[in-house]
Amino acid sequence: MLSILIPTYNTDITALVTSLLDQTREAGVVYELIFCEDASTSYQEQNSALTAQPYVQALINKTNLGRTATRSKLAKSAQYDWLLFLDADVLIDNDQFIKNYLAALQSGDSIIVGGTSYVDIPPKNKELRWKYGIKREAKNAEIRMENPSYIISQNILIKKEVFFSLNIVESRRYGLDNIFSYQIYHQKINVLHIDNPIVHTGLEDNLLFLDKSLQAIDTLIHYERSGSVSRDFTSLQQAYQKLKKLRLDFVYPTIFSLFKLGIQNNIVSNRPSLFLFDLFRLNYYIKSRKNA
Repeated sequence: MLSILIPTYNTDITALVTSLLDQTREAGVVYELIFCEDASTSYQEQNSALTAQPYVQALINKTNLGRTATRSKLAKSAQYDWLLFLDADVLIDNDQFIKNYLAALQSGDSIIVGGTSYVDIPPKNKELRWKYGIKREAKNAEIRMENPSYIISQNILIKKEVFFSLNIVESRRYGLDNIFSYQIYHQKINVLHIDNPIVHTGLEDNLLFLDKSLQAIDTLIHYERSGSVSRDFTSLQQAYQKLKKLRLDFVYPTIFSLFKLGIQNNIVSNRPSLFLFDLFRLNYYIKSRKNA
């Protein structure tokens, strides 16, 4: 029995839901599909029409709660013990998607992560988000199992009771997957990564993704201070700890300032360097951490 849960904000989910319904019916699984409009102002009419299908339900937030709180609302509304969370801005191009997840349930793991993929050609003005996704997120299951606690939560199957034990933060902050992943690591939850990716289509433009990446750093620092994540969990934090050990953390921002404009111009160009993107984020982390 499966509860498919989709937090939605200004996104047409007709194609996604149609694929899911076709596959669940073919698999013969008992299911429900619930989506929640997080104070959306677009596509509500198209999405609400989906509730004419059996076992499809819509929830509506009158105010924008953010993805994390909306997921909690969806989970509380779900009647089954297994929750399949999917972001609204994804598509399924695999006709065995649901069957693959059902087969993976035999493993006995509490969390099953399908993974993510991207189109082959970067959308114009979205090259940074696309390249980051291709190089850092679109990894096969074998590679992801090297660090199983770190997950991208846009495509996961999880036991309901485990979800509530992990989803301790219901903030509107951006970048909460780091906190969720740390809780998986801290609570020693078993995770299975499988090759069952969705296609992530909702990419931000270069400037917006850069801004959101810095917001994610603010979130990381905030929860470092509250003790919800350790100070060396992410690769960014680990890079800082190495600089600090070498006593270079005070020097780094000064040196970086000499090249900041050129680095930023590269990051938002149509040929961004992820190495420079990492240097930019590290500089922001160092300065923000000292000012927090």
